[in-house]
Amino acid sequence: MRTSRNHDSLSLKSNGFTRRHFLKGLGACMAVPALESLMPGKVFGAQVAAGGPSQFATTATGAPLRSAFIFFPNGSIPGAWWPKTKGTDYELGPTLQPLESSRNLIQILGGLDHQNATGGADGGGDHARGTGVFLTGVRLNKSATDIRCGISIDQVIAKKVGHMTRLPSLELTCDNVRKTAACDSGYSCAYQFNISWASSTTPMTPEANPRLVFERLFGSGAPGERVQNTLLRQKEQRSVLDFVMNDAKRMQNRVNSGDKAKLDQYLTGVRDIETRIQQAERFGAIKDPMIETPAGVPTEHAEYVSLMYDMLALAFQTDSTRVATLTLAGDGSNRSFPDIGIAEGHHDISHHQNNPDRIAKVAKIDLWYAKQFGKFLDKLQNIKDIDGNSVLHNSMIVYGGGNADGNRHTHSNLPIVLAGAGGGTLQVGRYANMGSKPATNLFLSLADRMGLQGVERFGDSTSRLSSI
Repeated sequence: MRTSRNHDSLSLKSNGFTRRHFLKGLGACMAVPALESLMPGKVFGAQVAAGGPSQFATTATGAPLRSAFIFFPNGSIPGAWWPKTKGTDYELGPTLQPLESSRNLIQILGGLDHQNATGGADGGGDHARGTGVFLTGVRLNKSATDIRCGISIDQVIAKKVGHMTRLPSLELTCDNVRKTAACDSGYSCAYQFNISWASSTTPMTPEANPRLVFERLFGSGAPGERVQNTLLRQKEQRSVLDFVMNDAKRMQNRVNSGDKAKLDQYLTGVRDIETRIQQAERFGAIKDPMIETPAGVPTEHAEYVSLMYDMLALAFQTDSTRVATLTLAGDGSNRSFPDIGIAEGHHDISHHQNNPDRIAKVAKIDLWYAKQFGKFLDKLQNIKDIDGNSVLHNSMIVYGGGNADGNRHTHSNLPIVLAGAGGGTLQVGRYANMGSKPATNLFLSLADRMGLQGVERFGDSTSRLSSI
């Protein structure tokens, strides 16, 4: 049965078509390409660009190595988050109980800080800083219009490994409330709603609509039409680009020096589009999953979050990308959770002022987020990768927030879980306290495993974490 593609707000349950039907059909169709024989140097049947096997984003077995960064808002209740004992014989705290089935493939990392998210002379704005600093590690410029952040670690990695997949990176969000101008205490809203940054002034705007994510992964149109539609769109794009390039070259000899600089900047953007088209073409036709496209954003938030996690899992399973971010909500989110009996806004009750009832409610929200993450990890554990290991084994997934204690807006000892074994390079199944080190030290260590050993510094990093 075909679902409507004209009403993004419809739930996937509309017209009797549920997310379960959608994913069941998709899983069956995508199992074969996910398990095809992929020797080092090939990416789902497409040879890596000249030079043979790549040193980037690949495990020792030749399987893809993936990295993802998942952000949740408003910190956590520390007493419910942290285990009571360190080492491998640790007991998960109440908040992270949903990760029990993955405990042997995760690390709970304490003692990681983002000092550049603290107020200092900048005063208020901890939510904007908590989000904007999370993957950049730099001090934000406090302004509604003069945006200055820093490139995020996911984009540092994508610039090196993005050539290996159809999509250099994938940015997702479950926060479809977007604002402009000033948000938190005079900081630009761009800081508060974006964790991924291509440069100090350019955020990588995440996609909030699962229908558009699906079409980006597998093409648009009805089942059986997507491959042809994709080829036609590429042909049309090439025709437009050829016209634009030829016209722009003719203009170069007829404009003044100031306009020539503007024209050169414009042509750089055009060439970037051309490069992306060439990259997509290099990987050949996208396999059509032969099921209906999701209708849009589900009305139930749990369904929405689960579906976006499933889009991320599919992107990794099909090797569509090896670098991704997922923002569950920007810091300061005031979403209520009536499905678990919490009518108050998350941000409002995160300032609990040691009120036991409020603390219990915030801990319940933290647990809700952990349950969704636990289901995602279970899914990755159940997907066999090309080397016989699970996709989770061959991944490195950071799950955390930019505030530690939401009540006090602290940014030291951030709540962070590192899931996945990194293809066998990580010390999984433990709780370790790093002893007050920049979180960017962790990012350097992950970048090393993705093949970027030449990166000496990132953000406020001081060294690598040698013990992950």
